[in-house]
Amino acid sequence: MLGTGGRVRDVVAALLARPDEIMLEIGAGGELMVARLRVVIAAMLLVLPVTSALAGGSVKDTLIGLAGAIVINIFAHLWLALARRRRLFRWLPFASSAFDVTATTVLLIILAADHLPAGLNNLTAWCGYVVAIVLTAPRSDGRIALFAGALAIGQYSLLALWAFASAGSPEQLISSDYGAITLPGQLQRVILLGVFTLITAMVVYRMQRLVEMSGTDGLTRLPNRTWLMYRVPRLFDSVRHDGDSLTLALIDLDHFKRINDAHGHHAGDRALRHVVSVLRELAEPGEWLVRIGGEEFVLLLRKPIGTAWERVDAIRRALGERPFEPERGADTVALSFSAGLAGFPHEGSDLSRLLRRADGRLQQAKLQGRNRVVARDT
Repeated sequence: MLGTGGRVRDVVAALLARPDEIMLEIGAGGELMVARLRVVIAAMLLVLPVTSALAGGSVKDTLIGLAGAIVINIFAHLWLALARRRRLFRWLPFASSAFDVTATTVLLIILAADHLPAGLNNLTAWCGYVVAIVLTAPRSDGRIALFAGALAIGQYSLLALWAFASAGSPEQLISSDYGAITLPGQLQRVILLGVFTLITAMVVYRMQRLVEMSGTDGLTRLPNRTWLMYRVPRLFDSVRHDGDSLTLALIDLDHFKRINDAHGHHAGDRALRHVVSVLRELAEPGEWLVRIGGEEFVLLLRKPIGTAWERVDAIRRALGERPFEPERGADTVALSFSAGLAGFPHEGSDLSRLLRRADGRLQQAKLQGRNRVVARDT
């Protein structure tokens, strides 16, 4: 039981946590997709009042339906315009989801104001809540799914309570077309909204775990190349906005193959974890360590290249003072690395250019005897 409880707490904590960079980028794409779909659906809604009028519907109902469709279209295009400015508005997924849920509630209120059962027992209109909840999944953010679900449950519960309170007689809760409004029936719908919310949240959670696995190195638990590709563009934007400097250090462990050859691959894995442990211990705010493959790492430092050189060289010396023990009782092995640095934006305006410049300097460090940091071309 304790294990199950702990697992549930972990899932809840993950859903309520702010997604990482990869999930935020995927979620921004999902928000744009939902916004485009909303525009298509809104355009289709314009046809319904016209169809109703041609079928003999009243002028009043037609005008109300047309006005509602126009309002929805205006907001749909507004959400689309905002979604195209990816990740500029952090509140956008919450606001657009709230709009989707509230639009359904307003429609039900309009229907209920004319005839209570038409608002509370109209399954087609009620499914708008389900659509609004399910459409939070592409946003890849558990907070949005739970928010939309809670909002739908709260708004519909209040609507049901209002219907029971405002009914002057039991006959007002009964309709030959929509059936009777009953408390068990309304409770079932509220429970169903909760079920759809949980299902959507679990889909989001599973997506987050899969993406986390693709963006995290399995051995060291460091971010990997996929994470780097998503994170760096946002970091570049932040550096430009703040007028700061950023340095990319490409790090390669010296003669690492010798450890694998002499002690086996398991010892090599432990050596990598040892290096990561040391580097993490030495990490300062504004520094990100990424494993991009084998014994290669990228260290991002929000510092000008001169200051970054001093910092990386200090880390190099500190690593040399923390030898690795391949096996218990065995002789320790001194570890070292070579590194090449490149500065943003004056030495490269994108990740690939910075990596090429840093790799050129890393090769210089190796040619000069390894165990050194190079920040200038020679």
